[in-house]
Amino acid sequence: MGYDRGITVFSPDGRLFQVEYAREAVSRGTTTVGVKVKDGVALVVDKDVPSELVEPKSIEKIYKIDKKIGIATSGLVADSRILVDQARTIAQINRVSYNERIDVKSLVKQVSDYKQTYTQYGGVRPFGTALLVAGIDDNGTHMYETDPSGANMAYKAVSIGSNREEVQEVFTQEYERDMNLDEAIQLSLRGLKRAEEDELDARSLDIGTITEEEDFRKLEFEEIKEHLSSV
Repeated sequence: MGYDRGITVFSPDGRLFQVEYAREAVSRGTTTVGVKVKDGVALVVDKDVPSELVEPKSIEKIYKIDKKIGIATSGLVADSRILVDQARTIAQINRVSYNERIDVKSLVKQVSDYKQTYTQYGGVRPFGTALLVAGIDDNGTHMYETDPSGANMAYKAVSIGSNREEVQEVFTQEYERDMNLDEAIQLSLRGLKRAEEDELDARSLDIGTITEEEDFRKLEFEEIKEHLSSV
């Protein structure tokens, strides 16, 4: 039990159980996907609205960080907000200090370092959330996943949260690098459709896009509805 309770204590086989529990919290979170293509990147989240009495707009899972950077989350919502605020602060400090937008890789590294510190010191717990960080900078288009341990990895198409394997199977079979952004959104929706038992509802979906010509933005309800009808 000592290995189970102490965040700073490795088990005899080299595991940090609290980090593994945080990953389990992510695996029970909402299904979140991101797809990178030649002309931009798309983030799509099924917010899984728990009741008809809940206002879907009050549930936020996709956030703008900078003009060309967005983040989608899965896991504990409150933990996600703290990390989003940290990412925004990092981006703003870079803009004030150097008068330029932060590059995506640097932002991901600093957020990952922040998450890692919460796996190393007593009296704290890991963040029970994973992030998809998408953006465009001078080095191209990027899509990164960060997990509760502070590890990060770049992807062309990726899913986090519940039913990750089902979505990844769709991406493995159907992803093509020369897709356009509309096709990327439709691929994301097909992945979500494979993962969910119920029919997808446009009211519970959030979609964020970034292109070379257009800054990060969230699609309006009618746009989401149109994409969903074409899947």
